[in-house]
Amino acid sequence: VASIARLHTRAYGLLKSSHSQQALDLERESVATRDRYGRHKFGQTLLLSRRLVEAGVPLIQVNWSRSNADQWDTHQKNYPRLRKLLPPFDQGFAALLEDLANRGLLESTMVYCLGEFGRTPRMNKDAGRDHWPDCYSAVVAGGGLRAGQVVGASDRMAAYPTSDPIAPWDLGATMFHNLGILPDDDIHDRLGRPFRISRGRVLRELL
Repeated sequence: VASIARLHTRAYGLLKSSHSQQALDLERESVATRDRYGRHKFGQTLLLSRRLVEAGVPLIQVNWSRSNADQWDTHQKNYPRLRKLLPPFDQGFAALLEDLANRGLLESTMVYCLGEFGRTPRMNKDAGRDHWPDCYSAVVAGGGLRAGQVVGASDRMAAYPTSDPIAPWDLGATMFHNLGILPDDDIHDRLGRPFRISRGRVLRELL
């Protein structure tokens, strides 16, 4: 209980600090910058993430809205929903990368953009696309990674990889490598049991 109380105290102290409050205050940004990211939840959250990078926060996760109306789970009416979802995504994500680059932060910040699975290569009876784990894409940028390249390829239906398949644990291993952590090293729990940091391969083609 005492350990949990100490963690709670640290967490509340972090939130109450003036440094944190300034980082979380989007009103400090210009109107033009806020408009560039987009006046929607995703865009403003990405802007907040850039402010957290500047404040020295080492790990930031940005999620898309969880409301049912804004979900990417396009089991029905795939194309009408994407016409609504893609413009704010494109606007916010492009603004983040451009802003990080202009501020000299992109080379020291790794940006990973991906979902947990892909979509079926064929439409279903409801003009939607269902879950598909065999082939999907990710965008990675910054952190010293090589820009402007496409790694890997799929068949013409985007159903299965045909060359250089990359797994989620490979992205994790590459991230650890860039952080100076050996991904094939072990960490040990309090009983001395070893646990491999990552069983993925470092994607040398991205470096």
